[in-house]
Amino acid sequence: MACPIARSLERVGEWWSILIIRDALHGFTRFDQFQKSLNIAPNMLTRRLNALVNTGVLERRYSDRPPRYEYILTEKGRDFRPVLIAMTAWGNRHFAPEGASALLVDKKSQRAADPVLVDRRSGRPLNERDFVFAAGPAASERTRRRYAMGDQKKPFARPRTSRLVRGRKCKAS
Repeated sequence: MACPIARSLERVGEWWSILIIRDALHGFTRFDQFQKSLNIAPNMLTRRLNALVNTGVLERRYSDRPPRYEYILTEKGRDFRPVLIAMTAWGNRHFAPEGASALLVDKKSQRAADPVLVDRRSGRPLNERDFVFAAGPAASERTRRRYAMGDQKKPFARPRTSRLVRGRKCKAS
C-alpha cells in the first residue's frame, strides 16, 4: 500500500513495538532492560526486536564486555520521537481521566511542555484551517481521486470548546 500512514503502521503499529521504541528513546539498549520495563514474554520481545532491526528502526550490535547484544536506535528510530511526543500528549488529553502518568518537560525548568506540530518552513502551527493533505508526486490515481473528493467538502469548522489552562477554564481558539 502506498499510504504513508499504512506503511508506517505496518512497521511499527503493533503496540509492543511502539513501547520498545519509547524505551529505546529513554536509553534502554539491552534485552533485559526492555523485558523488565515492559514485563513482556522473552519470545515476544525477541520477535519484536528482530522486526524492528529488520525494519531499520534498531541496529543490533554485539558487545564483548559483557558479552551480549545491544539494540541501538538508528536515525529512522530517532525520527519516531515526534510521533511518540504527539501520542503522549493525545493520550494524556483524551485517555487519562486520572491525570498524566508521563509528561514531556523542559530539562532546566521541569515545566511541562505543551507539544504542537509546526511547519518547519514557516513556523506556523499545522492546524486544519491552514494545512490540508494533498496527493503527492508518487500518488496513484485512486489516491488523487480521494484527495480531490476531499477538496470538494466545506472547510473544516472547529467547534468552540473550553479547555483547562493552568487550572482554569479558557475558551479554545
